Amino acid sequence: MRHLNPWESKSADHLVLSFEGTFDSAAPVEDELGPFFESLEEYAGEWMPDVVSGKRVRRYSRDSVWKALRERRVERVTFLGLCRTQEPALDMSLSLSLPPLSPELSALIHIDSLPLFAGRAPCERLMEMFRAWALRYPPSHAFAHSSADNQLSGSPSFGRDDETVWRDGFDKVYELSWLNVFGSRLVETVGRERVLTTPAHLVEELPNGSVLLVLRPTPADFASEESRVAQARAHVHLRPELDFDTVLRTLRERSAALALVEPRFHPDLAPLLSRLPYEFAQSERQQKIAELNAFQPPEPEEWLPSALPSDVENPERVLSDYDDLSEGLVAVLHTKVPSIFEETPESLTDLDFYFWKERFPTRYLRDLIDSHTAPALGAYLGRTLVRRLGGTWVPRQKLEESQVRVGKRVWLPFLRARRYMQSCEALLDYSLTQFFREAERHRD
Repeated sequence: MRHLNPWESKSADHLVLSFEGTFDSAAPVEDELGPFFESLEEYAGEWMPDVVSGKRVRRYSRDSVWKALRERRVERVTFLGLCRTQEPALDMSLSLSLPPLSPELSALIHIDSLPLFAGRAPCERLMEMFRAWALRYPPSHAFAHSSADNQLSGSPSFGRDDETVWRDGFDKVYELSWLNVFGSRLVETVGRERVLTTPAHLVEELPNGSVLLVLRPTPADFASEESRVAQARAHVHLRPELDFDTVLRTLRERSAALALVEPRFHPDLAPLLSRLPYEFAQSERQQKIAELNAFQPPEPEEWLPSALPSDVENPERVLSDYDDLSEGLVAVLHTKVPSIFEETPESLTDLDFYFWKERFPTRYLRDLIDSHTAPALGAYLGRTLVRRLGGTWVPRQKLEESQVRVGKRVWLPFLRARRYMQSCEALLDYSLTQFFREAERHRD
């Protein structure tokens, strides 16, 4: 049962929800957690999970939930995952801390994408769900906000680093999200009257002493100037020792870091560079796109205007050795780079991406790379030039002098591969993709 993963999405942002509350660990789990899932089913709407993951993956149902919690139970904790098989993608985890630990229910939800919550209706349902959870499972804290902006706040733990979390608990308002639930302890620490007079779209005192605070009608425009001013004003109201201008400046800097950047990649490398930003946190992607827009690789120099004559006694045997090298690379990498069988420009791009993502030059022994990986890549690259551009091998005793004639030029795939494997930076400077495209332009 294949499910969608928000972390594999190319959306600019998604909504993260976090809830931490208490529950009765002595009660039957079906009775105690029934209201939690009842609220989820009632209010989730478009993002309702349809898959439950324990030791097995099952279609969502209450029975599947109870089975998963039993399967995953260990001495002091039990947990499960929930997700979706259709858009929007969802990643949800639920964990229960059990005695002798303090009984705690923790839910963390990532919903792709944030624009789903541009309208009032889904946002109001979300508020209702948090209200229901907060009434049934008295919270220490809860929030819903942009995932990317939450990352920029410095920590997913409500704007606090882990050391502060363990040392102080929730002793003050470190960060304000679009939706916030302050537990009664935090409300008393900050001052109930101060919390209840916070300038915000919604401030609601709950019967158990918690306070639900929502900054704006929807979270989708969190990075706008109006939203940032509202966020800064509310934060400074709750933390009067903070300086409004300083807080607002920090929020504006975060908005600038998240502003969408139009990709304008080097045309030869666009198929490769377009993949790279999605290997970084959402908060870093726009900056990475800007950096990659500015990236200009050096023009390939691994070519000659005319061929060096072959100086091998048995060209057929040498070419057979090249085939063995190339096929060895295919045998090793075909499960990780399935397109490697095809020997196409696309398979070269897939190899570029694989080696970059794996940080291959830094993870493997240099002797192994120089003696095996680089020669195998050179042979594979040369075979691709032969197969796709009608090239002809001109073998030489010295491997890096071996050439492939394409049009009026001869190309040096083994030399290119050696340079390519020198460092992680070299994987982009000397990409296989760019080398092929340059040769392709000169085949006539």
